[in-house]
Amino acid sequence: MSFHIGAKPGEVAERILLPGDPMRAKYIAEHFLENAVCFNEVRGMYGYTGTYKGVPMSVMGTGMGMPQISIYATELMRDYGVKTLIRIGTCGALRPEMQLMDVVLAQGTCTDSGMNHIFAGYFAPIADFDLLYTAVNKAEERGLGVVVGPVNSVDLLYRERGEIDQNWAKYGVIASEMEGCALYTIAAKYGRRALTMLSVSDSRYIDRELTFEEKQTGLNNMISLALDTAIEY
Repeated sequence: MSFHIGAKPGEVAERILLPGDPMRAKYIAEHFLENAVCFNEVRGMYGYTGTYKGVPMSVMGTGMGMPQISIYATELMRDYGVKTLIRIGTCGALRPEMQLMDVVLAQGTCTDSGMNHIFAGYFAPIADFDLLYTAVNKAEERGLGVVVGPVNSVDLLYRERGEIDQNWAKYGVIASEMEGCALYTIAAKYGRRALTMLSVSDSRYIDRELTFEEKQTGLNNMISLALDTAIEY
């Protein structure tokens, strides 16, 4: 057991999906994994291990924000030997042509947080190329459109977005989320593979947002893409 994860040695697979919402982890375990067993309930952050297409696979919630995902990502890599980590979550689109439920692959991450400076100065964290390349190819094989580019990992969800997000968008940033930068930085520290995969849940150019139920259960295309990508490594 680690300080925040109640799993015993060997109960966490080398490949793991990391949704922010622990209930989404439960949903994935129940609908996508075979013979899934719960390995963590500490702080209500559910984690499960089963198999996907015969390959051992885990899924675990991380909570919201970079401080929370940094705790779980560190312990999963350092204490449980996890080698491939794919964050699956939602994001706000920064391009007018992007639609709700579009799948975003974060090629790299920017951030307005001081947290990354504590980790590694002005380090610019990026996705693992092999995971990113595989995800793009598998999306093309199934006719699933994806948008690839840098995303912005923010500390404040409720903020004045307009001019700030427009400035990020001028430099090619395609979406805003809250965890990817920390995951990429910690993966670089431990020499592990990481990818952030997101579904668009809102946009300043669209006058509705996804409902809670849609976020939890309506992201099946992204989930299956993440699983098919993860089992390759």
